[in-house]
Amino acid sequence: MSRNVPIAIPADVRSRLKALRLLPRRARGAHGIGQHASRSRGAGLEFAQYRAYEPGDELRQIDWKLYARSDRFFVRESERESPITTWVLIDATASARQSDRARPDWSRLDYLCATAACLVELALQQSDRFGVIAISGESVQLVPAGHGPRQRDRVHLLLRQLRASGTWPPVTSLAPVWERVQAGDLLVALGDGFDEGSIVLLERLAAARREVLHLQVLTAEERDFPFTDGHRFRDPETGEELLGDGRAIRAEYL
Repeated sequence: MSRNVPIAIPADVRSRLKALRLLPRRARGAHGIGQHASRSRGAGLEFAQYRAYEPGDELRQIDWKLYARSDRFFVRESERESPITTWVLIDATASARQSDRARPDWSRLDYLCATAACLVELALQQSDRFGVIAISGESVQLVPAGHGPRQRDRVHLLLRQLRASGTWPPVTSLAPVWERVQAGDLLVALGDGFDEGSIVLLERLAAARREVLHLQVLTAEERDFPFTDGHRFRDPETGEELLGDGRAIRAEYL
């Protein structure tokens, strides 16, 4: 069963995406030519530094103008431009069913999937490898990293079939994340950030040399807490309820 919200990116959004880039802070890169400067040095595209000539260096790398001024051989080094692997991690627990009162037909999960589709489009236009991991109470669903338009189609298929359910799973269920996301990969996490388990996972991934970016996606009510009267607040994941006066608890909530 598929959700009603389409995953296809509108033409105007796709046009605006062409001006954006995913630029990790510590991209290591793999083999090949892409949009990211890796830490390896060589005959790349962006000038990095000069170094003294060493036996075995190619003569075409020597800067002859600098030699004329210094009477010494120097080699121009550049940073190689290499693709990275980008992962999009989606929090598809039950709280992702939340929606704004102003637009009840779009849930948080719909926004998460639309954002994921845009991130995949950016990775595709940069010739990067990309994959998607969706975590819910029932399972960890993923599309292994790949590249190209067919890979995008596989991601879109998962996004269309995704359902929000359950609570954040225990650590023992998250092994597929560690098996797939490698050191040096970029992981963009999308969710509300309210599950302590999700924050712990991201902190551990970052400590293990994965580059982690967390985009917190909230409903307008969660962000602004506009409630002023008595309300019954219900946790969609645990069923726990809180009766309270919105005006009295607003400051503490914010």
